[in-house]
Amino acid sequence: MSRATIWRILEGADLKPHRSAYWLNSHDPDFDRKAKEICQLYVNAPRLYQQGRLVFCGDEKTGMQILQRKYPTRLAVPGKPERREFEYVRHGTRCLLCSFCVATGEVVYDVRQTRTAQDWAEHLRHVVERYPGQRGYDWVVDNLNTHFSLAVCREVARWQGLVIDERELSSGAQRRAWLSDPTHEHVFHFTPIHGSWLNQVELFFSVLSRRLLERGDFAGAQEFERRLVAWLERYNREQAHPYRWTYTGEPLVRATPFSQGDRQRRCGRAWFGSRPQLFERLIHPPRPYHRRHKPLAANL
Repeated sequence: MSRATIWRILEGADLKPHRSAYWLNSHDPDFDRKAKEICQLYVNAPRLYQQGRLVFCGDEKTGMQILQRKYPTRLAVPGKPERREFEYVRHGTRCLLCSFCVATGEVVYDVRQTRTAQDWAEHLRHVVERYPGQRGYDWVVDNLNTHFSLAVCREVARWQGLVIDERELSSGAQRRAWLSDPTHEHVFHFTPIHGSWLNQVELFFSVLSRRLLERGDFAGAQEFERRLVAWLERYNREQAHPYRWTYTGEPLVRATPFSQGDRQRRCGRAWFGSRPQLFERLIHPPRPYHRRHKPLAANL
């Protein structure tokens, strides 16, 4: 068979054998309920913000390597991309503890060398001191054990003037249940197992990686922290904005053909690529990559 025949067969069956994608299965039995609860928080975040209640998404970005290129980077020139030296000198790592305010898009951060339970509790204290006098706080975090440690429970109890019996909070399940109590002023919402992508701070970490870390060339740890803090301050001052969240918490539809992905994405049930449909590509064909150059007057 010719290549054109194979292409027509695969296009008709909506198969793309040359493509592959990673997939992580969540075996959390309460995935749908937790996802809907978190997505509802994101939808109501602007209204809650007007009422004096803030929604935060918190997490750590660990293992940020401080790399210095052994030779200078060659800047981009016409016809050639930027070229970075392969060899580098490693100056250690840093950890970024970050909380993303869903309603405003601002971030509260702490740059540390470790990410222990005490570090996370101190970061939460920093967030509360940054936004004092609120009527309530909702925290969206993943299932890392430092996020529901005894140090966090002590800090939350101190903020609310509560007295806790540490013997009743000896297990992780007990601490998670106490932190998730909806009657408290500070309510923690834990993402489903293997569902940390529901945390909006991961979107901010992606922006940070693409704009600063991927092409970073740092002479040392002090320069890295200085440039990182300067970038974060500029982001809060000039670029902070709430993210548009399109996932509504509906269960993902399995075995969905690619041709139906756009319809389900519009309905908020799944996300797929934005490639136009076949009939759209036939009616409005893409522009050719190699454009025809107009003949010069000397060649006429």
